[in-house]
Amino acid sequence: MFSESHSLRNAIPTDKIRYDEKGLVPAIVQDYLDGTVLMMAWMNSESLQKTLETGETWFWSRSRQEFWHKGATSGHTQKIKSIRYDCDSDAILVSVEQIGDIACHTGERSCFHQVDGNIIPPPADTLSQVFQVICDRRDNPNESSYTCKLFAGGDNKILKKIGEEGAEVVMAFKDDNAEEIAGEVADLFYHTMVALAHHKVDIKDVYRKLQERRR
Repeated sequence: MFSESHSLRNAIPTDKIRYDEKGLVPAIVQDYLDGTVLMMAWMNSESLQKTLETGETWFWSRSRQEFWHKGATSGHTQKIKSIRYDCDSDAILVSVEQIGDIACHTGERSCFHQVDGNIIPPPADTLSQVFQVICDRRDNPNESSYTCKLFAGGDNKILKKIGEEGAEVVMAFKDDNAEEIAGEVADLFYHTMVALAHHKVDIKDVYRKLQERRR
């Protein structure tokens, strides 16, 4: 039994969920760390109950007319972190830890990965998006890129910049200028993420630590 199922059941008034004429409700699945929308599927009352009891997502297949446990075959299961319902109680938002980081049957992280026929990752929070660009610069060097120049300089250059930016953040706070503070903190965030990427530490690992400490 999922250890948090009791709190999940309390959060979802299953008797008040408004299912459509086929007894289904849309369930939007979102990464609990960076907010990426991973997929949308359908639940009925039974699959919602299975989800709450097991702590992993279960859906109802309209084409096969059967339950399906996400990741049962691929191993890319989804561990429930929270479930919310909208103001009309006719849609569900499921926040999950995506095991294996692949939610789409195509092998992409998200089912919402196409824009005009091109594969483009869906938006996440700003830090995750910037980190993705930084990693791309690391893996696909461009001599004109400032980020690539930092990577080329290795730890000595990257860590020196973190030290400089940290000092500038302190001075901005001392000056008590909101715009300067925001700009300097943004610079510190950026250079810290370059160091993370250089040492192959994912930004989501930092998010996980923050989530743990939040408790």
